This record gives sequence, C-alpha cells and structure tokens, in this order.
Amino acid sequence: MKYIIYAAFFMVMAMGNGCGGDDMEEDIMEEQVDEDKDEETETPDDETDENNESELVEGVDYFLPNIDLNNWKVTLPIGNPTEVKPPEILNYATNETLLPFMYNDSTDGSLVFYTYPGATTANTSYSRTELREQMVAGSNSTNWTFAQGANMKGTLAMEEISKESDGDYHRTIIMQIHGRLTNDQRDLIGEDDNNAPPILKIYWNNGYVRVHLKYLKDLNATDTEALETDAWGDVGGVNFDEKVDFNKFTLEVRVSDGKMEITLNGDQTMTYDDIHMQRWGIFENYFKAGNYLTTLDEGAFAKVKYYALEVTH
Repeated sequence: MKYIIYAAFFMVMAMGNGCGGDDMEEDIMEEQVDEDKDEETETPDDETDENNESELVEGVDYFLPNIDLNNWKVTLPIGNPTEVKPPEILNYATNETLLPFMYNDSTDGSLVFYTYPGATTANTSYSRTELREQMVAGSNSTNWTFAQGANMKGTLAMEEISKESDGDYHRTIIMQIHGRLTNDQRDLIGEDDNNAPPILKIYWNNGYVRVHLKYLKDLNATDTEALETDAWGDVGGVNFDEKVDFNKFTLEVRVSDGKMEITLNGDQTMTYDDIHMQRWGIFENYFKAGNYLTTLDEGAFAKVKYYALEVTH
C-alpha cells in the first residue's frame, strides 16, 4: 500500500536578456549596430513570455501544493479536541474549522500546521495539529506491525516557534510511531481503550532533530505484561549531529521486524535493532506527522511546514 502527501513546486524561469550575435565588421555604421541590438533584445523577451505562459500555474504568481490526504485524519487544539477525517479533510483549504490550523503557504507550496496550548487528547497534557495515519480511510482499526514493515519520509521545516523564559525555543514533536492495542489485547489487560505507548517521538528541539524511544523495563515480562503502558520507560533523547534550525530538511523512518532506522537528510542514520525493538513487535502501530507542541506556557505556539510526506507498507 502506498499513499503520498506531497507539495508540488512550480518554478517560473525567466530567461536572461541578450543573445550572442555574429561578429560585426569594424566599419559598420552606428545606426546599424543600434538596430541589431534592438532586434537581439526582442528574441529573449518573446521567449521569456512563451516560457512563462507554459510554466505558470493556477493563480499565475503563487504556488499551490498538490496534496493527497485520503489516508490521514488531523487532530486540532480546539473542541474536545476536534478531529477531521477523510473525506472532509480533503477540503482543508476551504474548511473553516481547519483553516486557522492547517493551510497552504502559497509562497513555497508547503502545508503549514499551526498549534498552541489548547484542547488535548486523552493521556496527554499537550495540544497538537497533527496527522494520524489511517490505512483504511476514516477508520483507526487497521494498522501495521514491525514484522509487516513500514516507511515514512517527509520534507519539512520549522517556520516559527515561541521561546521559553530562559531564551531557548519551545520544542514540538514532528513525527511519531504510536503503538495501538488490538481489541483482544485491550480486553485481555482490562483497558477501556486501545491506547498503547509511542515507540518513537521525533522532536524539533532548539534547532536540532531529536529522537526519543521507549524501552521495556523488565525484559523478563511476559507478552501480556508488556502490553501495559507502564511496562515501558523513556530512553533519554539523542540529537542528530546536524543542526537544521529553520531550514528545510528530510527525515526518513524505516521499520522492519525488530529494527528501526531514522535518517536525517540522507546523511546520518540512527539504527535500533536490540531486544527492546524485538519485544515491541507485540503492538500494532501507526504513523503521525505534524506539530505536537510540548508546552503549556501562555502565549506559546509553533508553525511547522511540510513540503512532502510519503508512507509505504
């Protein structure tokens, strides 16, 4: 299965004025030289007009992303909180509920996710404008396992984010792999929902891309015991070496049986293939992407731009 969110880039190339001409005789008259120059400048101008007409898109002078959201829903920092699923999410550009939080930037063809402290989902204190993968559009019930494998690749950038009182930027989660209990697993451990921990959280953290994982606290725990949320602890986060700041970057997450790889800009890769990844195989999973702001500070906010997002199974 393959589905893509991508932003299409349309570039208008203006050809330079002036073309090389044949060498002129030294004794050519000045009037003829001026006349030839006039003729030379006409050709590039005509060619520029033709190229503009062939390459410009709807709106002529602004850029529109070409986006497919058929297999994603979005959660907003309003309501209880508010969710918008397919097919309604497909009309995000004219949806009055979505417009303040998820909109096109026509200057570069990106999709902007804006959020601030507001309404939250269960099991968290923080708010988000974040996409949740739905392998079957409109349903959370069909998900994937590590044994089945999955890839997510995105091109994105931090546009703007508020600062803490000490001057450091707030941080926000830009990608996740979240666990999910099957209905049978949920009933087995007596839970009232299908929530499981996130095995992966990737943050924009003060200009760096920072990776956070979970680990199984007791490796002797049974598979049933390992289904409990408190069976898993947080591994301290690790930054990629490259500082991305507010520049565009590409992030890829590749999952296979007992293994996870995260790559930044096709350069540095963090690989995890230990016993904790193997034990995680009991869970179903789904991808998340967007802007999950991890602060309750008054006046805090963040804007994350996505230029491309691709998921494959």
